[in-house]
Amino acid sequence: MSQPTQSTVSTAESVHEDPLRVLFRIGVTQTYFDAPEGERSAIHPEILRAFDDLGGRFGVRVLGTLDDDRLQTGAPEAWISYILADAPNLAAVVQVCDLLRETRIGTHRLWRYLRIDTRVGRPLMFGNR
Repeated sequence: MSQPTQSTVSTAESVHEDPLRVLFRIGVTQTYFDAPEGERSAIHPEILRAFDDLGGRFGVRVLGTLDDDRLQTGAPEAWISYILADAPNLAAVVQVCDLLRETRIGTHRLWRYLRIDTRVGRPLMFGNR
């Protein structure tokens, strides 16, 4: 498979000047549910701290959030929390995902308790009103 040439990459990057529309999908791991109550209570403030001020820190403008945890019990097989946002570039999206890699809770990192992935695209041309 051939690699894109420098001119192809430059052209593709210059075409996209609008923010990226991003859906961050967040799930809770079984490890969170297996943790003792004291450990779980230490996780919540760290989640709040990690995801605080995404706009100021990464230029990510949050458009909305959704948490469907009230309709599930136990560790979900699917995602339960979502953040819909506009991001200035792919690097900002990676920085938000890196929050789980970098945030420490005692001797562990946040990814022990949460998982995250993203869908990146553009705003849909209909259904916006």
